[in-house]
Amino acid sequence: MDSEIIYTSVVQLAKAIQTKAVSSVEVVQAHLKRIEEINPTINAVVQLRTDEALEEARQADEALARGESKGLLHGVPMTIKDSLDTAGVITTGGTLGRKDFVPQRDATVVKRLKNEGAILMGKTNTPELTTSLETNNVIYGRTNNPYDLTRTSGGSSGGAAAIITTGGAPFDIGSDYGGSIRLPAHFCGIAGIKPTSGRVPRTGHIMPYALGATDAYQTIGPLARTVDDLTLLLGIIEGPDWEDPAIVPMPPANPNAVDLGKLRIAFYTDNGTTTPTPEIMQTVKAVAQALEGHVASVTEDRPKRLAETWDLWTSLNVADGGYGTLEILEKVGTQPNARHLAAAQQEVSGREFGKRLREMDLFRSQMLGFMANYDVIICPVNANVAIKHDTLWENFAGFSYASTYNLTGWPAAVVRAGTSPEGLPISVQIVANPWREDVALKVARFVEENFGGWQKLT
Repeated sequence: MDSEIIYTSVVQLAKAIQTKAVSSVEVVQAHLKRIEEINPTINAVVQLRTDEALEEARQADEALARGESKGLLHGVPMTIKDSLDTAGVITTGGTLGRKDFVPQRDATVVKRLKNEGAILMGKTNTPELTTSLETNNVIYGRTNNPYDLTRTSGGSSGGAAAIITTGGAPFDIGSDYGGSIRLPAHFCGIAGIKPTSGRVPRTGHIMPYALGATDAYQTIGPLARTVDDLTLLLGIIEGPDWEDPAIVPMPPANPNAVDLGKLRIAFYTDNGTTTPTPEIMQTVKAVAQALEGHVASVTEDRPKRLAETWDLWTSLNVADGGYGTLEILEKVGTQPNARHLAAAQQEVSGREFGKRLREMDLFRSQMLGFMANYDVIICPVNANVAIKHDTLWENFAGFSYASTYNLTGWPAAVVRAGTSPEGLPISVQIVANPWREDVALKVARFVEENFGGWQKLT
């Protein structure tokens, strides 16, 4: 029974609890048991609130017995990335200065999930300040990929992805500045979506809003095992909170209202920066071929300036000398390390900074022009499947497939569509026009239905 519970989708769990087919206590107990079993191996969950979660589950069951429900996630357990504030629970953001920091209030997205009845079981590991594409920090150590412990689960939402794929949590909330939702989803074989910049509030995140020139890179979004779960969760966490000034009140994403047959699909297998593994390229092609006959058109095509992504993204990150990161470290009392200080040495003049901002805006404009002819882009998430620990820098340019869409700010979903010769997940990235998460999720659901999506580890 426990194995059935821990691999059940959020949508199905919520329904089962509401109809009393299973109790919230049973669901929470099953997930806590799974965390106890798997976490010593993968090191994904870094804080647990076992007694509190079970008590809240008992209260949820008692409320249902009285005919009362808090909302769409009544009694459903969750974990939350350690970069998002959780009231009364240590939230380090992976940085030493916050080793014992206990927030007084929840991040906006956490509060919204709790208001719908979700129960927090614990926090998941993240690299310091979420600024790495592998999950490791000096407080909690590194998170391992459940498929191969010698490999990374990705970053910065690596703890979240690892515990979801192993059945320790039905969902989590990640953040994405250069691929931090999509890369762990790809490396661990689950589903995730980076929403349009401006859809989900970042209030209460270790890297908050007001990041200056690169503020629009940073988004918050859900991670789960199914695409329908992403749709449900996105609808709960989105919308203005009257604190994050970038958030726009947009209609919820409803993939059921999208006509798949009218969509124009572009796909590419190589961005001109780093060529992916043959298996990743073949998986993207297979997805594109499967869509033929179900959509209006499928064309192999890529934006002309795509290969410039990596230079644009990385050059803007250091143009201010790492000011945003250094400010946060100073505020929380963490000493900058060699990497932070190296970034500080790359500060540029105001004139050069302005030039780089102009290039980013021109890139965005030209990318948008490309999308005048398409509704969706299907492409790799990364040039590689999950990489070995401590090989990030030698594989760094392979992450450019994700950072393109932090530059544009467009929504991008990830869903598993294949398996590498080593038995590792291969996912595809499904990108849509601004505010068209409904389109990305519609195509992601097609891929999930036709290629299997998340698969239980054997």
